[in-house]
Amino acid sequence: MEFARQVWTIVWKDIIVEARSRQIVAPVLVFAVLVLVIFNFALSPTSSNIPQLAPGVLWVSFTFAGVLSVNRSFVLENENGSILGLMLSPVSREALFTGKMLSNLIFIGAVELVTVPVFSVLFNQELFPPMLLVVLFLATSGFSAVGSIFAALAINTRFREIMLPLLMFPVVVPVIISAVKATEIILTSSPAGDMIKWLEMLVAFDLIFFLIAAVAFEYVIEE
Repeated sequence: MEFARQVWTIVWKDIIVEARSRQIVAPVLVFAVLVLVIFNFALSPTSSNIPQLAPGVLWVSFTFAGVLSVNRSFVLENENGSILGLMLSPVSREALFTGKMLSNLIFIGAVELVTVPVFSVLFNQELFPPMLLVVLFLATSGFSAVGSIFAALAINTRFREIMLPLLMFPVVVPVIISAVKATEIILTSSPAGDMIKWLEMLVAFDLIFFLIAAVAFEYVIEE
């Protein structure tokens, strides 16, 4: 219960700060929608090629928006000196990591939930197929776990905006590939059984990297 209380305190703090400053969700949302609009005009999708193009376009948008979101979340902590306060507070490093990861999950998830209707209109797709929500949650969870640990690692580097994607993308590739493949199966109405292996990969990735990141976070944040 104490661990859950600490995690919730960190999450609630981030939500309050974002509600007052609007420095993460709003710019990231504009960026994600802009990427979709640009791809829509650049590729001129038709009914024949939409199922092949749309999943990649959607996850390119989410990937770059997600990197921007996790980077901003730690940059704001560093600029305001809040990260030092969090480290000095009586909160375990595991709770601190979990709280920051859940905050990033909420912020990126909020962007995704607003972006998907725009994607549905631009690419003429069904709005929120039930299984797409499952894929969004699993993929974003893994993305947030990896993004949070690497954002904490890159925060004190000189070129953090460049270092974060360079460090993060090679690790998060399995999540992106699995999410794209699962989304393609959903949009093409393929048998649900074809998606099981991709969902299993997402679940395995989430569990493995959450545990690794939670343990490593203490050493990363201290440096």
